[in-house]
Amino acid sequence: MGVDDPEDKGLSTNRRRLLLGLGAAGGLLASSSALAVTATDPASQVADAPESDETQEAQAFHGVHQSGVVTPRPAFGMVASFDVLARDRAGLERLFKTLTSRIAFLMRGGDVPELDPKLPPADSGILGPVVAPNNLTITVSVGASLFDDRFGLAAARPRTLDRMSAFKNDALNARLCHGDICVQMSSNGADTNMYALRDIIKNLPDLLLLRWQQEGSVPVLPAKPGAHHESARNFLGFRDGSANPDSRDEAEMNRLVWVQPESGEPEWAVGGTYQAVRIIRNFVERWDRTPLREQERIFGRRKATGAPFTGQVESDVPDYSNDPKGEVTALDAHIRLANPRTHAARENLILRRPFNYSNGVASNGQLDQGLLFICYQQDLERGFIAVQNLLNGEPLEEYIKPVGGGYFFVLPGVVDDTDYLGRNLLAATASPAT
Repeated sequence: MGVDDPEDKGLSTNRRRLLLGLGAAGGLLASSSALAVTATDPASQVADAPESDETQEAQAFHGVHQSGVVTPRPAFGMVASFDVLARDRAGLERLFKTLTSRIAFLMRGGDVPELDPKLPPADSGILGPVVAPNNLTITVSVGASLFDDRFGLAAARPRTLDRMSAFKNDALNARLCHGDICVQMSSNGADTNMYALRDIIKNLPDLLLLRWQQEGSVPVLPAKPGAHHESARNFLGFRDGSANPDSRDEAEMNRLVWVQPESGEPEWAVGGTYQAVRIIRNFVERWDRTPLREQERIFGRRKATGAPFTGQVESDVPDYSNDPKGEVTALDAHIRLANPRTHAARENLILRRPFNYSNGVASNGQLDQGLLFICYQQDLERGFIAVQNLLNGEPLEEYIKPVGGGYFFVLPGVVDDTDYLGRNLLAATASPAT
């Protein structure tokens, strides 16, 4: 699903230029950040590790909000959902504190401690003895199930956080749904995300149990200095996220994404945001046999440019005012259903941050590919759920099938070294005796 974008998407940045050369390694290849430089270096050997300056890119860990929501999306992403094994609030507090310290290190990078060789090593070793940050962000959110009777959190549950229910076109696999805690990792390399996941699992064996996990990536584009940004394409070949609100606009993010003091949420939740995750299978073989004209009619956009039928470029705003019968843009086109361009629809805007996924071959011999859909909003019912209800029954459903995911609430950020993830939540629910 998606919404259409009225805003100027801005000019290409240095960050994008840094990604030049990653095209061959983009898409599904899980070999992280390769560089074109090494491919043309006559001194390079076939087994040499690819090299890249971008491995030293780092995002801030401390802040009112967690990184990884409005942070520009890098090429690789992962979502891992966990069940909490802690038996009491003390265990939950230890979980949050340990998670905080590990994320702070992983996003900063640094030396891995050397331990007694008679003991297991300190880490997996995937990234070597000195861990590079590689533009890693790790975003922690909590599911409705964490607010059951185990930890005394029920009274503090975010207002619209609930267990994800199936929509009409869903075929949800219970093994790929829900969870107490969700961790989103995104970086310049798939190996960096995997390193982070294994680090978290290794350091919290008695407190977290991995429930499901999905990796993804987006194609990296060649730099076009001075040109407008383009949204990354999904596995159906269309640009995804054209309608996103401008994540650089703080006021707009405060209106649509971040919970505010006047949002009607528990006080501890201010600075957080709702997260919807969906694993959406794409029937790519069927799609690839569908005529281009029909594909474009289903989406309501030109496939090559991403432009709406009433515009020339992706950032042009669709104009339905002179098309009441859908003769230009079909009334059931994806972009028209998701965002009918009414004043009321402005309240339903969501911030998408998806990745494409590929899980090999399904049991029927077809490619198991699709979209790891992730979006953020201030109000789950006003955002994702409202938009998805508008999309129910759309023609695109013939080519997609949601199979997993969940609803979560992203915890407020960690403001300094004395703070930790979940501190506000625990403080808000502490009894006078604790």
